[in-house]
Amino acid sequence: MTFTGSCMCGGVAYAIEADKYTAALCHCLDCQKWSGGAFTSNAVVPRTSFKVTKGTPSSYEAVGNSGKINKHFFCPTCGSGVYTELEVLADMTCVKAGTLDNGEANLGGKVDIEFYVKDRPSYLHAVEGAKQEPMFG
Repeated sequence: MTFTGSCMCGGVAYAIEADKYTAALCHCLDCQKWSGGAFTSNAVVPRTSFKVTKGTPSSYEAVGNSGKINKHFFCPTCGSGVYTELEVLADMTCVKAGTLDNGEANLGGKVDIEFYVKDRPSYLHAVEGAKQEPMFG
């Protein structure tokens, strides 16, 4: 199955060749800063299944809670966050769900896991049926 997506201006686009993905929310402080919101919503896919098909994203490296690098990729024109590569998940890519085409930002209607729930704002509640992880892993 092919999933596609892009940034807001369409300058950076990608394709994913995968049968499925893991739907994950991350509430860590890094993701809060990265998204400008309370969490990021992600389609986590094998890194080998993800390919940038248009444009060249800019990137920014941040040191995560693990002490390892979180490399964030974004459109140099519109600034949309597109995906993240985590050193602690060297074989996976975390695609920002809002950039997915065809309504896939809905993540198939379910969330598989929430990370860093210890940092989740108190006004949010656990997603029913999603595995709850205080930190990562």
